[in-house]
Amino acid sequence: MLVWLLQSQRQVKIERLAATLPLPIQQNSRRHLQRFLNSKGLSVVRLWFPIIEEIVSRLFKPQSQLIITLDRTSWKDNNILMVSVIYQKRALPIFWCLLDKEGCSNLQEQQKVLRPVIRLLKHYQLIIIGDREFHGVELGSWLHRQGLKFVFRQKKDTTFREKRQKFQPLHTISISPGIRKFYHQVNLTQNQGFGRCNLVVDWKRKYRGQQEPEPWYLSTNLPDVSTAVKIYPQRFGIEAMFKDCKTGGYNLEGSQANPDRLVRLILLIALAMTSAWLKGQKIQFSRQQSYVCRPCEQNRTRKRHSAFWIGLYGYNWIVSLNECQELVLEMMASVRNKQAFSHQGLMAMLLIQQPL
Repeated sequence: MLVWLLQSQRQVKIERLAATLPLPIQQNSRRHLQRFLNSKGLSVVRLWFPIIEEIVSRLFKPQSQLIITLDRTSWKDNNILMVSVIYQKRALPIFWCLLDKEGCSNLQEQQKVLRPVIRLLKHYQLIIIGDREFHGVELGSWLHRQGLKFVFRQKKDTTFREKRQKFQPLHTISISPGIRKFYHQVNLTQNQGFGRCNLVVDWKRKYRGQQEPEPWYLSTNLPDVSTAVKIYPQRFGIEAMFKDCKTGGYNLEGSQANPDRLVRLILLIALAMTSAWLKGQKIQFSRQQSYVCRPCEQNRTRKRHSAFWIGLYGYNWIVSLNECQELVLEMMASVRNKQAFSHQGLMAMLLIQQPL
């Protein structure tokens, strides 16, 4: 029921959810929703892990390669570290925790969110990717000891050293747009006690009038430059997911819940968001998306709407149509030359409403 509320209200303010909770009780009683969000039964491991494990098993074969992205988002006093799996340029949340501080995460916090995911997805080949926040050699070294692959972007002032050479900052590497370089088994930073890793330097060429301002510096234990360069851009799927959690979907930044409730609200968002994405995928597969969003336009290279958007607003379209059903039927009866099209639309509604 709460997932249904999130889909219809598209926000997580507890006061708003309580006001629209469809239970025949007084409003003050509905506000006890706060108590429900304090329930220990709303556990990510107990409730969400079996669901996301089943979804992953349907999307990927055992022993196949999974791209796992590690990222952090913050607003006001909230600071969330999240691990997600990438599928078709889309990030699906797996595990998250609320940091009790501002700013970047440290190695212990990163290990805290990664360990449960590694155990959960032990039957797959994981590649962990992250942006410059996770540039430290400690995380890469720990993952390497776990037998996992990684690709992390490095800051340009990070120092590196080839064998029998002196340390130098990454930005001193001579490179121009359209060029890639691969350095095998270098020392990254001057910290002692860590092994070597591979270094990829890639500066994208100018594309459609857009030029990357600087190259990517990537530390990795992958064996070649093309694989690392192909995998790292998939990290940006988590940026779209964070947008869906916030202004693009459920307005998470509007929540004033305490830390414990916030973690559980994110669990409800994960359920609602993944449900909307799966529904959008089904709508696209059945080719009914033209009833929900504008069709593809000529000379437009990117899709206007994602599967998540189609699933979320497809659901709201059906709810609105059901609320006005009598008026809709009267209008359909009065315009006879459009009845065939209206009948097709109703059939599309039935297809969209079918269970996942």
